[in-house]
Amino acid sequence: MARTTSDGAAGSTRSDGPIYIAGLDRSGKTTLRAFLTSHPAIDIPAVGSNMETYFYGRYGNLANQANLDRCLEDMLRYKHIVFLDPDEDRIRSEFAAGPPTYPHLFSLFLSHHAEKAGKRRWGAQTGLAEEYAEVLFASYPDLKVIHMVRDPRDRYQASRAKWPNGKGGAGGAAARWALSTGLARRNLRRHPNDYLVVRFEDLIRSTHQTLAEVFDFLGEDLTPEVLGMKDAPKHRSELLAGRAPNEPLLSTAFIGLHRELPQRELSYLELVLAGGMRRHGYERTAAAPRRPGFWLGTVPDQMARQIVWRATEAAHLAQPRLFPRTPGARMIVPRHRSEAV
Repeated sequence: MARTTSDGAAGSTRSDGPIYIAGLDRSGKTTLRAFLTSHPAIDIPAVGSNMETYFYGRYGNLANQANLDRCLEDMLRYKHIVFLDPDEDRIRSEFAAGPPTYPHLFSLFLSHHAEKAGKRRWGAQTGLAEEYAEVLFASYPDLKVIHMVRDPRDRYQASRAKWPNGKGGAGGAAARWALSTGLARRNLRRHPNDYLVVRFEDLIRSTHQTLAEVFDFLGEDLTPEVLGMKDAPKHRSELLAGRAPNEPLLSTAFIGLHRELPQRELSYLELVLAGGMRRHGYERTAAAPRRPGFWLGTVPDQMARQIVWRATEAAHLAQPRLFPRTPGARMIVPRHRSEAV
């Protein structure tokens, strides 16, 4: 069935609302972003802004000038925000003309970036943005959120490959996935028309059909530029590196990576995430080991990691001023101070 624009012509239902891509790392957010930002109307920066993750609520009431100054000082030294090439004076001026809230401040960085790209809709990809869904929906009219979900075993193996020294282990990965998918269910229930969950595997295996559903959800037409990742040439090149010219853009080689996981970690993930995996269509591969070492060693060790990660995350959310999440040292750069005060 053809959709209509606001003026009645055949096509998309026009919207200027922002778009957030939520979900865990290694779940396909960057690939979805490459498709979305290639649409003539949509701009989503090539790096995740992570503004909510690192800056939301950390500085107190932004109506207080000193708090705003501290917030901007830190934001303007974070590489992913420097990437946006922000105009500090303009941000300060426009912030003063609106509500003194964190979402209003964050939106200025992203809307200015979209304006420079010549696009009418701004967006962001942010890990675990689903944690801030209620804040985002209350702040941005016509917001749309697309939440990427991936097989937790494959996601964990992809994360291990990229960050081999990560300390959370399978327990930390289980905590992340359980939290993220639990929030997906909650947010879908509360915002059924504005929240969409997309499986990574569906994007890979049924790219055109999945993107058609995504763009229908966004109220935009699926254009040829999108399918070719026109405005994301770097990511397109990375996807095609070392592959034959006639191969599809997305490879199914990224599905089934959990075959490389140590058996004890694979079994732990399948044990504690069985219900969530079943709800999202992921089948278990084997029964849990019967050896005492699994039950007396692996299970309590990974369960402790799972509990610690969840408790730490809860502290970050509840008290961001006391328990802030901060970018790593390599993500902080020096800057020249603005004349604005």
